[in-house]
Amino acid sequence: MAREKHDYDDIPGTYVFDQERSRQGYGINMFCMSLMQEDNRKAFKANEAEYLKRFNLTPEQAEAILSRDYNRMLELGGNIYFTAKLGATDGHSFRHLAAEMTGSTQDDYANMMLAGGRSADGNRSRSGKFEKPASILASSSTKKAAKPKAAKARSGARKAAKKVAKTRAKKVAKTGAKRGAAAKSRFKRG
Repeated sequence: MAREKHDYDDIPGTYVFDQERSRQGYGINMFCMSLMQEDNRKAFKANEAEYLKRFNLTPEQAEAILSRDYNRMLELGGNIYFTAKLGATDGHSFRHLAAEMTGSTQDDYANMMLAGGRSADGNRSRSGKFEKPASILASSSTKKAAKPKAAKARSGARKAAKKVAKTRAKKVAKTGAKRGAAAKSRFKRG
């Protein structure tokens, strides 16, 4: 049965794990969950193709697992958190898997994420239908002028949050010291 099309299917670089994909990928996800048990990991590593026969997988799903095509697994209904168990079974970190799935090195992927993630420019739509949201097109000149103010506001909010956290930490330390002194005096009296 063909998959029903949704607007979010147009998001590039990912496959949204919705109800339909959940049903479609049940076998992939149950296979991945089985890898949480050491005996199952050993059995899988001993004969991968044979082990996969325990699960209700389509030939495409089995091939995606055997070839470690994580993007294809997601397209066929795998959930990223379940498929990560397969990566862990192979000795790979989540960072390794994410880099592989995005076609970058681990360091490039980590640096991209530390810099705020992938730019939305050119990544809004596979079809080009959603390259620029209508709200941005309608008010692009006001958005450009508002950006520095928004950045200043975020910076000011961060500074205020740090100040509040510092003040709270001082109060907690002061209260803790008072409680500690009171406990010592009760101990001496007792």
